[in-house]
Amino acid sequence: MKAPKFLWWRLGLGLALISAVYAFQRPFRVYRSMEPYDDIPLPSDWQEKTEWVQARLMYPNHPEARFGGWGRRFRFGGMLDWREGGTSWTQDYPRADRHFAAALRRLTRVHVRSVEQPSNPDDTDDFFNWPWLVAGEMGDWKLTPAQAKTLREYLLRGGFIYMDDFWGPDEYARFDESMKAVFPDRPVVEIDNKDAIFHTVYDLDDRYQVLGQWALRPGGMSDRAAGTVARWRGIYDDKGRLMVAMSFNSDVGDSWEWADDPRYPEKFSALGIRIGVNYVVYSMTH
Repeated sequence: MKAPKFLWWRLGLGLALISAVYAFQRPFRVYRSMEPYDDIPLPSDWQEKTEWVQARLMYPNHPEARFGGWGRRFRFGGMLDWREGGTSWTQDYPRADRHFAAALRRLTRVHVRSVEQPSNPDDTDDFFNWPWLVAGEMGDWKLTPAQAKTLREYLLRGGFIYMDDFWGPDEYARFDESMKAVFPDRPVVEIDNKDAIFHTVYDLDDRYQVLGQWALRPGGMSDRAAGTVARWRGIYDDKGRLMVAMSFNSDVGDSWEWADDPRYPEKFSALGIRIGVNYVVYSMTH
């Protein structure tokens, strides 16, 4: 039986639209990380075209950022250009992104690309191609007015951003400075335990603080986490959809990054990966 002509026409149109989307996407590129490793090999299928990609927000550093304009490994080499990596937006990158992509592949039926996509809000021809964003070290970001406007438009169009790894009142104040530039009229609120984002795949009623590797080392920066309580916060649009989800006083990115390290507690990766899975599926269905 032959397919109706309109069906072939719709199929052809759909393929053309998909091709157009791929045509406007920036090529994948690896930036230098501020993490102390250079040995993350590219997966063999890194060029595969997929339905979901972990895009990571690139951003300029706040002048009072914890890491300032310096990458941890490059602090003796002078100030760095955030657009070339090595600054705070590359915290956990790319290891956390690739571990999470592998986990999402195994735990869902989402067709996941094995490598991440750094996304620059100044590049508006590309920025809107990636409906999911993750961002870390949020006490260090400092958006320009143009970048804040772009991120606001991105979120109101249906984009989603997951923001992680900022601790205590000083880092929250720096985070809030740019967040209010993005949404001066939308409050950050505690996400109710009944919200669908905590129940899309896993029921996450028991959410505890996820500590980073740095908080567990002898002589590490455990004072950064001392006395803090995990908060799960967000910003909603006018239809009640979460556009922004935040893990304040937790380091979910580390729970992805070090999920394969036997020295890192499994309980943190178990929760961190489930949080990520729920947030991704929520963003794709709401």
